[in-house]
Amino acid sequence: MQRRTLIALAALATPFAAPVFGQSGEIRIAHVYSKTGPLEAYGKQTQTGLMMGLEYATGGTMAINGKKLVVIEKDDQGKPDLGKSLLAAAYSDDKADIAVGPTASGVALAMLPVAEEHKKILLVEPAVADSITGDKWNKYIFRTGRNSSQDAISNAVAIDREGATIATLAQDNAFGRDGVKAFKDAVKKAKVGHEEYLPAATTDFTAGAQRLIDKLKDQPGRKIIWIVWAGAGNPFKIADMDLKRHGIEIATGGNILPAMVAYNQFPGMEGATYYYYGFSRNQANLWLVTNHYIKHKSPPDFFTAGGFSSAMALVTALKSTGGDTHTQRLIKTMEGMSFDTPKGTMTFRREDHQALQSMYHFRVAPGARPGTMADLYLVREIKPHDMDLPIRNRR
Repeated sequence: MQRRTLIALAALATPFAAPVFGQSGEIRIAHVYSKTGPLEAYGKQTQTGLMMGLEYATGGTMAINGKKLVVIEKDDQGKPDLGKSLLAAAYSDDKADIAVGPTASGVALAMLPVAEEHKKILLVEPAVADSITGDKWNKYIFRTGRNSSQDAISNAVAIDREGATIATLAQDNAFGRDGVKAFKDAVKKAKVGHEEYLPAATTDFTAGAQRLIDKLKDQPGRKIIWIVWAGAGNPFKIADMDLKRHGIEIATGGNILPAMVAYNQFPGMEGATYYYYGFSRNQANLWLVTNHYIKHKSPPDFFTAGGFSSAMALVTALKSTGGDTHTQRLIKTMEGMSFDTPKGTMTFRREDHQALQSMYHFRVAPGARPGTMADLYLVREIKPHDMDLPIRNRR
Protein backbone atom coordinates (compact mmCIF):
# COMPACT_ATOMS: atom_id res chain seq x y z
CA MET A 1 0.00 0.00 0.00
CA GLN A 2 1.37 3.36 -0.96
CA ARG A 3 1.81 6.02 1.73
CA ARG A 4 0.35 8.69 -0.57
CA THR A 5 -2.83 6.67 -1.05
CA LEU A 6 -3.26 6.19 2.69
CA ILE A 7 -2.82 9.89 3.37
CA ALA A 8 -5.23 10.92 0.66
CA LEU A 9 -7.91 8.53 1.85
CA ALA A 10 -7.36 9.38 5.47
CA ALA A 11 -8.10 13.03 4.81
CA LEU A 12 -11.69 11.89 4.45
CA ALA A 13 -11.57 9.98 7.72
CA THR A 14 -11.16 12.76 10.29
CA PRO A 15 -13.92 12.42 12.90
CA PHE A 16 -16.21 15.25 13.87
CA ALA A 17 -15.89 16.62 17.36
CA ALA A 18 -18.48 15.19 19.74
CA PRO A 19 -20.65 17.71 21.61
CA VAL A 20 -19.55 18.49 25.13
CA PHE A 21 -22.21 18.87 27.79
CA GLY A 22 -21.92 20.99 30.86
CA GLN A 23 -21.00 18.55 33.57
CA SER A 24 -18.03 18.93 35.87
CA GLY A 25 -15.54 16.31 36.95
CA GLU A 26 -12.87 14.10 35.50
CA ILE A 27 -12.48 10.56 34.24
CA ARG A 28 -9.16 9.33 35.55
CA ILE A 29 -7.36 6.65 33.53
CA ALA A 30 -4.19 5.04 34.88
CA HIS A 31 -1.81 3.67 32.27
CA VAL A 32 0.62 1.20 33.82
CA TYR A 33 3.21 0.14 31.25
CA SER A 34 6.88 -0.46 30.56
CA LYS A 35 8.06 3.08 30.04
CA THR A 36 11.50 1.62 30.75
CA GLY A 37 12.80 -1.95 30.95
CA PRO A 38 13.12 -4.84 28.47
CA LEU A 39 9.84 -4.04 26.67
CA GLU A 40 10.28 -0.27 26.65
CA ALA A 41 9.80 -0.01 22.87
CA TYR A 42 6.45 -1.80 23.10
CA GLY A 43 5.28 0.25 26.06
CA LYS A 44 6.08 3.60 24.47
CA GLN A 45 4.20 2.65 21.32
CA THR A 46 1.18 1.68 23.40
CA GLN A 47 1.23 5.05 25.16
CA THR A 48 1.42 6.89 21.84
CA GLY A 49 -1.48 4.86 20.48
CA LEU A 50 -3.57 5.35 23.62
CA MET A 51 -3.26 9.14 23.47
CA MET A 52 -3.92 9.26 19.72
CA GLY A 53 -6.91 6.97 20.14
CA LEU A 54 -8.40 9.15 22.87
CA GLU A 55 -7.94 12.17 20.61
CA TYR A 56 -9.62 10.43 17.67
CA ALA A 57 -12.47 8.88 19.64
CA THR A 58 -13.38 12.15 21.40
CA GLY A 59 -13.08 14.27 18.27
CA GLY A 60 -10.15 16.13 19.78
CA THR A 61 -12.00 17.26 22.91
CA MET A 62 -10.35 14.76 25.29
CA ALA A 63 -13.63 14.83 27.23
CA ILE A 64 -16.77 12.73 27.50
CA ASN A 65 -20.08 14.29 28.48
CA GLY A 66 -18.21 17.29 29.86
CA LYS A 67 -15.80 15.19 31.91
CA LYS A 68 -12.13 15.71 31.13
CA LEU A 69 -10.04 12.61 30.46
CA VAL A 70 -6.97 12.57 32.70
CA VAL A 71 -4.30 9.97 31.92
CA ILE A 72 -1.94 9.05 34.77
CA GLU A 73 1.26 7.32 33.63
CA LYS A 74 2.98 4.65 35.74
CA ASP A 75 6.26 2.93 34.80
CA ASP A 76 6.27 -0.72 35.90
CA GLN A 77 9.77 -1.28 34.38
CA GLY A 78 8.63 -4.77 33.41
CA LYS A 79 8.68 -5.85 37.09
CA PRO A 80 5.61 -7.77 38.39
CA ASP A 81 5.84 -6.60 42.02
CA LEU A 82 6.26 -2.98 40.95
CA GLY A 83 3.34 -3.19 38.54
CA LYS A 84 1.16 -4.65 41.27
CA SER A 85 1.97 -1.85 43.72
CA LEU A 86 1.61 0.87 41.08
CA LEU A 87 -1.86 -0.33 40.12
CA ALA A 88 -2.95 -0.43 43.76
CA ALA A 89 -1.67 3.12 44.22
CA ALA A 90 -3.42 4.25 41.05
CA TYR A 91 -6.76 2.95 42.25
CA SER A 92 -6.45 4.11 45.87
CA ASP A 93 -4.19 7.19 45.91
CA ASP A 94 -4.72 8.58 42.40
CA LYS A 95 -8.44 7.71 42.40
CA ALA A 96 -8.21 6.15 38.95
CA ASP A 97 -11.61 5.13 37.63
CA ILE A 98 -10.13 2.57 35.25
CA ALA A 99 -6.67 1.31 34.32
CA VAL A 100 -4.98 0.25 31.08
CA GLY A 101 -1.91 -1.97 30.71
CA PRO A 102 0.54 -3.51 31.24
CA THR A 103 3.09 -4.42 28.56
CA ALA A 104 4.48 -7.70 29.96
CA SER A 105 2.42 -10.80 30.67
CA GLY A 106 4.18 -11.49 33.98
CA VAL A 107 3.31 -8.00 35.20
CA ALA A 108 -0.30 -8.42 34.08
CA LEU A 109 -0.70 -11.67 36.00
CA ALA A 110 0.51 -9.91 39.16
CA MET A 111 -1.95 -7.06 38.58
CA LEU A 112 -5.13 -9.09 38.00
CA PRO A 113 -5.93 -9.66 41.71
CA VAL A 114 -5.44 -5.94 42.40
CA ALA A 115 -8.27 -5.05 40.02
CA GLU A 116 -10.50 -7.61 41.73
CA GLU A 117 -9.57 -6.36 45.19
CA HIS A 118 -10.35 -2.74 44.32
CA LYS A 119 -13.35 -3.69 42.17
CA LYS A 120 -12.09 -1.55 39.29
CA ILE A 121 -11.65 -2.43 35.61
CA LEU A 122 -8.22 -3.25 34.23
CA LEU A 123 -8.21 -3.09 30.42
CA VAL A 124 -5.26 -5.28 29.45
CA GLU A 125 -3.21 -4.00 26.51
CA PRO A 126 -0.95 -5.46 25.18
CA ALA A 127 0.08 -8.34 27.54
CA VAL A 128 -0.70 -11.52 25.64
CA ALA A 129 -0.57 -14.65 27.88
CA ASP A 130 -3.69 -16.80 27.58
CA SER A 131 -3.97 -17.12 31.35
CA ILE A 132 -4.83 -13.40 31.67
CA THR A 133 -8.27 -14.10 30.22
CA GLY A 134 -7.95 -17.76 31.17
CA ASP A 135 -7.50 -19.44 34.54
CA LYS A 136 -6.19 -16.26 36.24
CA TRP A 137 -9.06 -14.10 34.96
CA ASN A 138 -11.65 -12.25 37.02
CA LYS A 139 -14.70 -10.24 35.95
CA TYR A 140 -12.88 -6.89 36.22
CA ILE A 141 -10.47 -7.84 33.45
CA PHE A 142 -11.09 -6.90 29.81
CA ARG A 143 -8.51 -7.24 27.04
CA THR A 144 -8.25 -5.41 23.71
CA GLY A 145 -4.84 -6.96 23.02
CA ARG A 146 -4.78 -10.30 21.25
CA ASN A 147 -4.07 -13.36 23.38
CA SER A 148 -1.57 -16.15 22.76
CA SER A 149 -4.26 -18.35 21.25
CA GLN A 150 -5.22 -15.72 18.68
CA ASP A 151 -1.56 -15.36 17.76
CA ALA A 152 -1.07 -19.10 17.58
CA ILE A 153 -4.29 -20.09 15.84
CA SER A 154 -3.82 -17.46 13.13
CA ASN A 155 -0.24 -18.63 12.56
CA ALA A 156 -1.47 -22.21 12.37
CA VAL A 157 -4.00 -21.12 9.75
CA ALA A 158 -1.12 -19.58 7.81
CA ILE A 159 1.45 -22.42 7.92
CA ASP A 160 -0.31 -25.67 8.94
CA ARG A 161 0.18 -28.05 6.01
CA GLU A 162 -0.13 -31.80 5.46
CA GLY A 163 3.22 -33.58 5.60
CA ALA A 164 5.08 -30.74 7.32
CA THR A 165 7.12 -31.00 10.52
CA ILE A 166 7.26 -27.89 12.69
CA ALA A 167 9.61 -27.12 15.56
CA THR A 168 9.08 -24.10 17.81
CA LEU A 169 11.55 -21.59 19.22
CA ALA A 170 10.21 -19.48 22.08
CA GLN A 171 11.17 -17.59 25.21
CA ASP A 172 11.04 -19.52 28.45
CA ASN A 173 8.33 -17.39 30.06
CA ALA A 174 4.53 -17.08 30.18
CA PHE A 175 4.43 -15.40 26.78
CA GLY A 176 6.51 -18.06 25.06
CA ARG A 177 5.07 -21.16 26.70
CA ASP A 178 1.45 -20.03 26.38
CA GLY A 179 2.09 -19.20 22.74
CA VAL A 180 3.56 -22.60 21.93
CA LYS A 181 0.84 -24.47 23.81
CA ALA A 182 -1.87 -22.62 21.91
CA PHE A 183 -0.04 -23.17 18.61
CA LYS A 184 0.25 -26.92 19.21
CA ASP A 185 -3.44 -27.10 20.08
CA ALA A 186 -4.28 -25.29 16.83
CA VAL A 187 -2.09 -27.33 14.47
CA LYS A 188 -4.22 -30.05 12.87
CA LYS A 189 -2.30 -31.16 9.77
CA ALA A 190 1.42 -30.81 10.45
CA LYS A 191 3.46 -32.56 13.14
CA VAL A 192 5.05 -30.49 15.92
CA GLY A 193 8.33 -32.32 16.38
CA HIS A 194 10.25 -30.27 18.96
CA GLU A 195 9.87 -27.33 21.36
CA GLU A 196 12.92 -25.19 22.13
CA TYR A 197 12.73 -22.69 25.02
CA LEU A 198 15.49 -20.18 25.71
CA PRO A 199 15.87 -17.48 28.37
CA ALA A 200 14.21 -14.18 27.42
CA ALA A 201 17.57 -12.38 27.50
CA THR A 202 19.25 -14.79 25.08
CA THR A 203 21.61 -13.21 22.55
CA ASP A 204 23.54 -16.31 21.42
CA PHE A 205 21.11 -18.72 19.75
CA THR A 206 23.73 -21.19 18.53
CA ALA A 207 23.06 -24.05 20.93
CA GLY A 208 19.29 -23.79 20.58
CA ALA A 209 19.55 -23.61 16.80
CA GLN A 210 21.72 -26.72 16.68
CA ARG A 211 19.15 -28.66 18.70
CA LEU A 212 16.42 -27.51 16.30
CA ILE A 213 18.49 -28.54 13.27
CA ASP A 214 19.23 -31.95 14.78
CA LYS A 215 15.52 -32.57 15.32
CA LEU A 216 14.44 -31.45 11.86
CA LYS A 217 17.22 -32.25 9.38
CA ASP A 218 16.24 -35.88 8.76
CA GLN A 219 12.49 -35.32 8.69
CA PRO A 220 10.69 -35.89 5.38
CA GLY A 221 8.62 -33.21 3.69
CA ARG A 222 8.47 -29.53 4.56
CA LYS A 223 10.44 -28.52 7.68
CA ILE A 224 9.64 -25.29 9.52
CA ILE A 225 10.92 -23.50 12.64
CA TRP A 226 8.13 -21.30 14.02
CA ILE A 227 9.54 -18.47 16.15
CA VAL A 228 7.59 -16.69 18.88
CA TRP A 229 9.75 -14.02 20.50
CA ALA A 230 9.39 -10.58 22.12
CA GLY A 231 11.82 -7.90 23.25
CA ALA A 232 15.58 -7.93 22.84
CA GLY A 233 17.60 -10.57 21.05
CA ASN A 234 17.43 -11.62 17.41
CA PRO A 235 16.31 -15.25 17.06
CA PHE A 236 16.50 -14.92 13.26
CA LYS A 237 20.27 -15.23 13.69
CA ILE A 238 19.65 -18.97 13.56
CA ALA A 239 19.52 -18.57 9.77
CA ASP A 240 23.29 -18.01 9.90
CA MET A 241 23.64 -21.74 10.57
CA ASP A 242 22.72 -22.50 6.96
CA LEU A 243 19.22 -23.81 7.52
CA LYS A 244 18.68 -23.98 3.76
CA ARG A 245 21.27 -26.74 3.50
CA HIS A 246 18.89 -28.91 5.51
CA GLY A 247 15.77 -27.67 3.74
CA ILE A 248 14.56 -25.87 6.87
CA GLU A 249 12.34 -22.78 6.62
CA ILE A 250 11.53 -20.10 9.19
CA ALA A 251 8.03 -18.83 9.99
CA THR A 252 6.89 -16.32 12.59
CA GLY A 253 4.20 -13.89 13.66
CA GLY A 254 4.25 -10.11 13.58
CA ASN A 255 6.40 -7.73 15.57
CA ILE A 256 7.36 -4.07 15.68
CA LEU A 257 8.76 -2.59 12.47
CA PRO A 258 12.41 -2.40 13.61
CA ALA A 259 12.34 -6.10 14.52
CA MET A 260 10.69 -7.01 11.23
CA VAL A 261 13.58 -5.55 9.22
CA ALA A 262 15.05 -9.04 9.63
CA TYR A 263 12.04 -10.54 7.80
CA ASN A 264 13.31 -9.23 4.46
CA GLN A 265 16.11 -11.80 4.64
CA PHE A 266 13.44 -14.45 4.05
CA PRO A 267 11.46 -13.64 0.87
CA GLY A 268 8.32 -15.73 0.74
CA MET A 269 8.24 -16.35 4.51
CA GLU A 270 4.69 -16.61 5.82
CA GLY A 271 3.03 -16.03 9.15
CA ALA A 272 0.21 -14.13 10.78
CA THR A 273 0.30 -10.79 12.53
CA TYR A 274 -1.88 -8.71 14.81
CA TYR A 275 -1.34 -5.51 12.80
CA TYR A 276 0.60 -4.01 9.91
CA TYR A 277 -0.15 -0.43 9.01
CA GLY A 278 -0.81 -1.10 5.32
CA PHE A 279 -3.30 -3.94 5.74
CA SER A 280 -6.45 -2.12 6.96
CA ARG A 281 -8.34 0.55 5.04
CA ASN A 282 -11.00 1.43 7.58
CA GLN A 283 -11.56 4.99 8.81
CA ALA A 284 -9.78 4.61 12.14
CA ASN A 285 -6.64 3.16 10.56
CA LEU A 286 -6.51 5.76 7.83
CA TRP A 287 -6.69 8.51 10.45
CA LEU A 288 -4.05 6.80 12.58
CA VAL A 289 -1.63 6.28 9.69
CA THR A 290 -1.99 9.84 8.42
CA ASN A 291 -1.67 11.53 11.78
CA HIS A 292 1.18 9.29 12.90
CA TYR A 293 3.11 10.27 9.77
CA ILE A 294 2.38 13.93 10.48
CA LYS A 295 3.42 13.78 14.15
CA HIS A 296 6.18 11.17 14.11
CA LYS A 297 7.36 11.02 10.47
CA SER A 298 6.80 7.27 10.39
CA PRO A 299 3.95 4.77 10.11
CA PRO A 300 2.20 3.53 13.26
CA ASP A 301 3.53 0.27 14.60
CA PHE A 302 2.20 -2.96 16.09
CA PHE A 303 1.63 -1.70 19.64
CA THR A 304 0.56 1.78 18.57
CA ALA A 305 -2.51 0.19 17.03
CA GLY A 306 -3.09 -1.72 20.27
CA GLY A 307 -3.02 1.41 22.41
CA PHE A 308 -5.35 3.11 19.95
CA SER A 309 -7.77 0.16 20.16
CA SER A 310 -7.82 0.31 23.97
CA ALA A 311 -8.74 4.01 23.77
CA MET A 312 -11.55 3.24 21.34
CA ALA A 313 -12.94 0.63 23.70
CA LEU A 314 -12.80 3.01 26.68
CA VAL A 315 -14.47 5.89 24.90
CA THR A 316 -17.14 3.68 23.35
CA ALA A 317 -18.03 2.32 26.80
CA LEU A 318 -17.92 5.70 28.53
CA LYS A 319 -20.05 7.34 25.87
CA SER A 320 -22.57 4.55 26.33
CA THR A 321 -22.76 5.25 30.07
CA GLY A 322 -22.86 9.02 29.59
CA GLY A 323 -19.51 9.33 31.35
CA ASP A 324 -20.62 7.24 34.34
CA THR A 325 -17.56 5.35 35.65
CA HIS A 326 -19.38 3.08 38.09
CA THR A 327 -17.66 -0.27 37.65
CA GLN A 328 -20.71 -2.53 37.54
CA ARG A 329 -22.35 -0.34 34.92
CA LEU A 330 -19.18 -0.35 32.85
CA ILE A 331 -18.93 -4.15 33.06
CA LYS A 332 -22.54 -4.52 31.95
CA THR A 333 -21.91 -2.11 29.09
CA MET A 334 -18.66 -3.68 27.94
CA GLU A 335 -19.70 -7.33 27.99
CA GLY A 336 -20.57 -8.13 24.38
CA MET A 337 -19.73 -4.57 23.29
CA SER A 338 -18.45 -3.99 19.76
CA PHE A 339 -16.20 -1.04 18.94
CA ASP A 340 -14.20 0.32 16.04
CA THR A 341 -10.40 0.02 15.92
CA PRO A 342 -7.64 0.40 13.31
CA LYS A 343 -8.13 -3.33 12.69
CA GLY A 344 -11.87 -3.01 12.14
CA THR A 345 -14.54 -4.05 14.61
CA MET A 346 -13.62 -5.82 17.83
CA THR A 347 -16.10 -7.39 20.25
CA PHE A 348 -15.58 -8.23 23.92
CA ARG A 349 -16.66 -11.84 24.40
CA ARG A 350 -19.06 -12.07 27.34
CA GLU A 351 -17.55 -15.23 28.79
CA ASP A 352 -14.00 -13.96 29.32
CA HIS A 353 -13.93 -10.33 28.10
CA GLN A 354 -11.36 -11.18 25.42
CA ALA A 355 -11.65 -8.94 22.36
CA LEU A 356 -12.48 -11.04 19.31
CA GLN A 357 -10.65 -9.55 16.34
CA SER A 358 -9.14 -10.16 12.94
CA MET A 359 -5.56 -11.27 12.36
CA TYR A 360 -3.58 -11.03 9.12
CA HIS A 361 -1.91 -13.81 7.11
CA PHE A 362 1.13 -12.21 5.47
CA ARG A 363 3.92 -13.17 3.11
CA VAL A 364 7.27 -11.41 2.79
CA ALA A 365 7.53 -9.97 -0.71
CA PRO A 366 9.74 -11.91 -3.15
CA GLY A 367 11.75 -8.76 -3.93
CA ALA A 368 12.18 -7.65 -0.32
CA ARG A 369 15.50 -5.85 0.25
CA PRO A 370 17.55 -6.74 3.36
CA GLY A 371 18.04 -3.87 5.78
CA THR A 372 14.87 -1.98 4.84
CA MET A 373 11.39 -1.80 6.37
CA ALA A 374 9.61 -5.14 6.19
CA ASP A 375 7.89 -5.55 2.84
CA LEU A 376 4.80 -7.58 3.71
CA TYR A 377 1.98 -8.62 1.41
CA LEU A 378 -1.47 -9.39 2.79
CA VAL A 379 -2.47 -12.92 1.88
CA ARG A 380 -5.83 -12.69 3.63
CA GLU A 381 -7.58 -11.28 6.65
CA ILE A 382 -8.30 -14.03 9.17
CA LYS A 383 -11.69 -13.14 10.64
CA PRO A 384 -12.73 -14.01 14.21
CA HIS A 385 -15.06 -16.71 12.91
CA ASP A 386 -12.08 -18.35 11.16
CA MET A 387 -10.43 -19.00 14.55
CA ASP A 388 -11.90 -21.46 17.01
CA LEU A 389 -10.77 -19.49 20.05
CA PRO A 390 -11.12 -21.59 23.23
CA ILE A 391 -12.60 -20.20 26.44
CA ARG A 392 -10.10 -20.96 29.19
CA ASN A 393 -11.43 -19.10 32.22
CA ARG A 394 -13.05 -20.42 35.39
CA ARG A 395 -16.62 -19.52 34.52
